[in-house]
Amino acid sequence: MPSASTKAAATTASADTRLSPGAPGYRRMSLALFAAGLATFALLYSTQALLPAISAEFGATASAASWTVSAATGALALCVLPLSALSERFGRRAMMTASLSVAVAVALLVPLAPNLESLIALRAVQGAALAGLPASAMAYLAEEVRPKALIAAIGLFVAGNSIGGMSGRLVTGWVAQLWGWRAGLAAVGLTSLACALAFRALLPKARHFTPGTLNPKALARTVRGHLADPLLMRLYVIGALFMTVFGAVYTVIGYRLVEAPFSLPQGVIGSIFLVYLVGTVSSAAAGKLVGRMGRRGALYLAVSTTAAGLLFSLSDSLALVLTGLVLITAGFFAGHAVASSSVSRTAKTGRAQASALYQSAYYLGSSAGGTLGAIAFHAGGWAGTVLIGLVAVLGVVSVTLYGSHSARVEARRLHPATA
Repeated sequence: MPSASTKAAATTASADTRLSPGAPGYRRMSLALFAAGLATFALLYSTQALLPAISAEFGATASAASWTVSAATGALALCVLPLSALSERFGRRAMMTASLSVAVAVALLVPLAPNLESLIALRAVQGAALAGLPASAMAYLAEEVRPKALIAAIGLFVAGNSIGGMSGRLVTGWVAQLWGWRAGLAAVGLTSLACALAFRALLPKARHFTPGTLNPKALARTVRGHLADPLLMRLYVIGALFMTVFGAVYTVIGYRLVEAPFSLPQGVIGSIFLVYLVGTVSSAAAGKLVGRMGRRGALYLAVSTTAAGLLFSLSDSLALVLTGLVLITAGFFAGHAVASSSVSRTAKTGRAQASALYQSAYYLGSSAGGTLGAIAFHAGGWAGTVLIGLVAVLGVVSVTLYGSHSARVEARRLHPATA
């Protein structure tokens, strides 16, 4: 006969009304957030594959043109925390809908920018608008999905990011080759509009959200509490460092491939971003990796894969460069999925703020990576960009090793007899 504890556990599980695979609404929720993730990355990085063309039209250097990416990610990083606070008051669903709507509206204006300065300004506004989506999405999932299904659900959202990043660059690359970079940006805007409409139609209403009040002092206390948590701080740093690598590589790779010995046309360079499909697989598989290897083991695998990809990309062989991009992409998305889902599981209160702080660190890493990668490329070529990436990779290893050491020290403190 089942024990009393087994019966109690079964009763608790059956009383849990949060979504899980196979439950009504789970598929709609997954598709909705996949569409939101796709639109977010497609819009946020829409100019990245077009940087050589933008540089040519405006007579700008790589580092100047890179601000069309860094301004968007930087504005997102600065606005994600205050907008996550608004989501605590007005709801995750409402915030995500408003965020996507404004970002798409700006996307339809971006192709009309008359000069580089106005293009950068519009991109900053677009990034600020998108800030309401990532942290709210993570908090929505943490509240509406059962814990055992959380990593898989977040992995699917991140997979939407990867496909959005890939499809946005692919579309802009080929459209730009035929009709110019402005037409490429317009195509991304229209695609994202379709994603926003699908998101709103599919996303189930929140059943486990409890509105809070807009209390700046309480928000400051929550933020201080998260920043004082050593595990959360390590996860924030890891997310920023992973994104520094990714931002540096993908901001500069177009400039490298348009030059000798590759001399690839714009459409082919856009097609290079098909390697994002690898990120879709690796982020969706993050939950299984953690189950088999633990969080730290999964992070070590992700960072080793990323480092190997950076070294492969130094070759002048296009096949080896593509292999390097595949490894970098797989490692980055796996590491990001593990770190971001760990934030949602670690934070017991103020989940939106915990996720917002992660997103701030993550996108600040993207801005820093894009800018530093472009400066390093100007100073030392692709090897300079790779050096930036390897320094960031070493940082991830150092932070993870420190976390392992801290865990052992804490275990010895709590259980001295077994040490």
